[in-house]
Amino acid sequence: MLKSGIGIIALKSSHLKNSNGARYEDVKGVSLFKDKRIMLIDNPVSSKCIFFITILLLYNSYFFVNTAECLHSSFKINPAPFFCGILKPTQKKKPPNPRSKLRGFKKVLDKRVIMIAMTALEIINKYISFFEKRGHKRIANSSLVPQNDPTTLFTSSGMQPLVPYLLGEEHPMGKRLVNVQNSFRAQDIDEIGDNHHTTFFRMLGNWSLGDYFKKEQLPWFFEFLTQELKLDPKRLYVTVFGGEDKFKVIENKKWQPLRPDVEAADIWTKIFEKIEIKAKIANVSIRDKPDINKGRIFYYRSDKNWWSRSGTPEQIPIGEIGGPDSEVFYDFGEELKLHNKSPFKNELCHPNCQCGRFLEIGNSVFMQYKKIDDSTFEELPNKNVDFGGGLERLLAAIEEKQDVFTTPQFVPIIRIIELTTAKEYEKHQKGMRIIADHFISSVFITANNVQPSNKEQGYILRRLIRRGLDYFYKLGGQDISPILKTIVEQYRKTDKDLEAKFEVIKNTIIEEKQRYKNTLRTAKQFISEKYPSSDELKGVSKISADDAFVLYTTHGLSPTQIKSLGYTFNEQEFAEKMKAHRNVSMASATKRFAGGLADHQEKTIMGHTATHLLHQALRDMFGTQLHQTGSNITSERIRFDFNYGKNLTGEQLNKIEEIVNQKIRANLPVNFEMLTLQKAKEIGAIGLFDEKYSDTVKIYFIGPKTKDQRPYSIEFCGGPHVEKTSQVGKFSIIKQENRGKGIRRIYAIVGKQ
Repeated sequence: MLKSGIGIIALKSSHLKNSNGARYEDVKGVSLFKDKRIMLIDNPVSSKCIFFITILLLYNSYFFVNTAECLHSSFKINPAPFFCGILKPTQKKKPPNPRSKLRGFKKVLDKRVIMIAMTALEIINKYISFFEKRGHKRIANSSLVPQNDPTTLFTSSGMQPLVPYLLGEEHPMGKRLVNVQNSFRAQDIDEIGDNHHTTFFRMLGNWSLGDYFKKEQLPWFFEFLTQELKLDPKRLYVTVFGGEDKFKVIENKKWQPLRPDVEAADIWTKIFEKIEIKAKIANVSIRDKPDINKGRIFYYRSDKNWWSRSGTPEQIPIGEIGGPDSEVFYDFGEELKLHNKSPFKNELCHPNCQCGRFLEIGNSVFMQYKKIDDSTFEELPNKNVDFGGGLERLLAAIEEKQDVFTTPQFVPIIRIIELTTAKEYEKHQKGMRIIADHFISSVFITANNVQPSNKEQGYILRRLIRRGLDYFYKLGGQDISPILKTIVEQYRKTDKDLEAKFEVIKNTIIEEKQRYKNTLRTAKQFISEKYPSSDELKGVSKISADDAFVLYTTHGLSPTQIKSLGYTFNEQEFAEKMKAHRNVSMASATKRFAGGLADHQEKTIMGHTATHLLHQALRDMFGTQLHQTGSNITSERIRFDFNYGKNLTGEQLNKIEEIVNQKIRANLPVNFEMLTLQKAKEIGAIGLFDEKYSDTVKIYFIGPKTKDQRPYSIEFCGGPHVEKTSQVGKFSIIKQENRGKGIRRIYAIVGKQ
């Protein structure tokens, strides 16, 4: 089992007073206390030690609970990380003189006591409050599945929904913004199993849209880490951009090489000097090998300290923005000898070393350049700051846990996996991390109305569920319901909609579990029919790389899953087929990116306006209970999802087309206003109401607005749109699909046909 042993949580009774001076009889959570003296011994201790601990607690009027029992919810008290509460105080008793026997206990404390500082929710609240005091406005957490952005499947950072504003569009909330954004990165799936990668995470973010820059951002973040989160500044190391000679920048009409970010390095040096910490630059040139023994500030190339949506300067398309960044790393300490125990022990240690000693906890991106040709950038007139810090990693740093899965956010989930598999985390870390991570992500993706399928977001969800099930079954698990329930319980305080959607989430994942069983049965049948002479007694059958690839593309089985069924194949031939398949997928993705709203192509903008007309036309025909459930717009086509339980007839499709085209021919004006959320709802604006809107929203109107006439369409939207509907050209529906669960999908095209 998870070795929490006897966990002693101690809080002096003098701290148990409310605002009236009365003592609390029953305390329901550590967050009630500003001055905490809380100790948790998370390793097993002997019964002899427990005796002396008990005496010490009684002697000092401490209160204690057993953390392992709390994880079982034995105490009927409101849960908090690692413990359920504080028991009622025992009367202070004068114990027999234990002083001569307390030395052993002191050793236990020296080695095994940690401080529990705050919960994930407390970190979020501190961060938002910190930046609100500095003039920032909190913006809403955007949907995990981006709407009307075909350039990506999921929201992978807080800046993603802000691209139009980073490019210069005025944001309704102003130039200083802050939020916490639920994020998902599919590219990290194969890295899950180590002690710090997760596919789903919460990103704390703050932005300056042409307002403040480096000299404000870097000191603010340092202050937040050291003053608000109480991290030891001696444990912090920083990295900055070291330049790229093969790229040029136009500065003041002069050509300059893309030079190192000396400004950021100088700012960091002064920040540390103010608190009397010498912060030497470890490598004056990026050609020098970084060495942790030589300094606290490190220069790295663009593969480490440059950020754009597309990657390094080479990968940025012409016209896109990017810039240098500065990362902060937390040092878990040389004394742990993590580097010496790692595969990298023969190399120099440094912040970006993969030995586990350092953990990146925040990245300040300075969006100051725009690419104008293959090797040249120009400075933006308005320079932006885009900061992102992983909540889960900050929590790990606060708790000094190299393994994020042993922090309070994950411990109850790991614990329930232990209980349902009857296995120990210490012996099955990789498998349990994958199970926890994949089902957390599955819960959040499903909560965003995604169904498992073989395409796009649905394919990623299917892959997560099935890979999680593979490891769950391997550990002997059967019922995943308790895991899903625990995940929702852990995240409900920060994501309140999970509780309301729990039954839908659970049923969706369990239905996919059954489909997976059917898929495995069908795959086995496919192989048995092609290889009737296979010797099943041997337990392993050799199949061709072609057939393994069919199992991958048609049945959705990964190479690992194929092998787990007992089939072997030529892995080199399979890899070649996978490479060709990926090349086709990358070409498709490039084509998909070119049609993105971020590029503001003419047909994409036309399609955006046509989508609003289509939405209103459907409501005209079928009633106001009909609403949009999703959309995806490219320069090639419109894809629109809505709630309707029946197949649309040819006559109905023709009627919808005619309504939309009538409005196009009417040449209706299109404009927007910034309104309060309450006002927008009062005037009947429609849109994706499951999204979390800000207090001020952009509302697009199609059609004239007078005292006697309501515009034809009023809808929540970020834009952009055409100015007159006649610019859309012609609207034609090309097909419809049944998406299941009462959802239908329409595909359409616009423009000259």
